[in-house]
Amino acid sequence: MTIERKPAKPKKCRIATCRASFVPSRMGQAVCSPACAMIDAPRHEPKARKALADVGRRKIKERKEALKTRTDHLKDAEKAVRDYRRTYELSIGSGCISCGESQESILAAQGWKTGGAFDAGHFLGKGARPELRLVPSNIWLQCKSCNAGSSKYARKGETVSQGYRIGLIARIGVEAVEAMEADHQPRKHTTEELKAITAEFRAKTKELKRAAA
Repeated sequence: MTIERKPAKPKKCRIATCRASFVPSRMGQAVCSPACAMIDAPRHEPKARKALADVGRRKIKERKEALKTRTDHLKDAEKAVRDYRRTYELSIGSGCISCGESQESILAAQGWKTGGAFDAGHFLGKGARPELRLVPSNIWLQCKSCNAGSSKYARKGETVSQGYRIGLIARIGVEAVEAMEADHQPRKHTTEELKAITAEFRAKTKELKRAAA
């Protein structure tokens, strides 16, 4: 069975100085003639430029991604995990794991610092214990000063690392802390595994931010 198409209805040319009546020959046609189309063309330039810029940025991003080494992907994964841990800890009102100061106190004293007053720092450093670099339970909220190793805000009579351990025991218990300290299991992630970790924790961070909005 053949379905007959309804004839197009006449419409007015979009060009204000023309406004001639015409029957569109194609879907979306808004001007009556090539001459009016040339007048109308600049109207589409911003959208066309944006589309080209988006394509350009996407291609650049794809090229950069293709050139990344395993080390680059490891850094991406670590940043994703740390961003998630910082966002999560802030969302539940945690203070600094090392000095024990509250978020309000830290903001008042260090809120002026570049990058904000809070970091996500490792309990067991990635230099000495690289196998725990991406383990979330090894990463907790620290004020900027403690994460940089300053004793200015450390718990009274303790170094930053000692204060971190005290704070961590209060959070997860001494057995869990000692188990982490004894954990020397190698974790040799492949590039694809690192990409998956990055994607997973970026998604978790995005969800936390969406829930907080």
